[in-house]
Amino acid sequence: MSHISPLAFVNPDAKIGDDVTIDAFAFVDANTVIGDGCHIRPHASVLSGARIGKGNIIYEGAIIAAEPQDFRWKGERTEVIIGDDNKIREHVIINRGIRPESATRIGNHSFIMAQTHIGHDSEIGDNCVIGNAVKIAGDCRIGNCTILSSNALVHERCDIGEWVLVKGGCRVNSHIPPYVIMAHNPIAYYGVNAYILRKQKMDEDTIDDIAKCYRHIYQCNTSPFNALRRIEDDVRPSGERDNVIRFIRNHNLKIAALNFEMFND
Repeated sequence: MSHISPLAFVNPDAKIGDDVTIDAFAFVDANTVIGDGCHIRPHASVLSGARIGKGNIIYEGAIIAAEPQDFRWKGERTEVIIGDDNKIREHVIINRGIRPESATRIGNHSFIMAQTHIGHDSEIGDNCVIGNAVKIAGDCRIGNCTILSSNALVHERCDIGEWVLVKGGCRVNSHIPPYVIMAHNPIAYYGVNAYILRKQKMDEDTIDDIAKCYRHIYQCNTSPFNALRRIEDDVRPSGERDNVIRFIRNHNLKIAALNFEMFND
């Protein structure tokens, strides 16, 4: 049985699951789906195109499936798709996609802090932490288990790998490969995210191999192309090593904090 305040507005066409709580002054539009066990708190808005999974909490003033802030959007039917067990805090804004039948996507078990903005067609993975007032532009990808600290800015079409920590206030202007810490402005490589990897029971040899990969990439004054060749020769094969290589190759050797244009080879 759901609990809907008489002071909330819930469109009759909205699909509401079991054991959903919708507090006073919340707004739920038509063409929405809210899964079992969700809690929509006062003054939150769930707009047309929202597809919300189970066990999510949407806090005061948040807007889910806001119309895109992009001149290319001409009113096409698009969505925001949210997984299970996320906490979306006060005044978060998540925009819908801009292309026909496209979607902005949030995974599972993520914590999105107050005043964050997530732009059209971006994707947030599972178990992420998005800090206060983070701004993520359109068509970005944030990998699983990544932390963006408060006031980080992510430029459009930037991909961030898994197990990354971006420190507060950084401006992300290119792709960030997995397992690293990024800090400062202009953004700079700050090391391997070893503390978090250890908390997740990754063994020391694997962490050392990841660090060796990034020494070749960021600290040996060679091109990304040569750095990847050295990694393949010097670092023992593993899933983590291959993730680093695959990410950089899939992004045409263009990664943050590395001026690849200075190299000629």
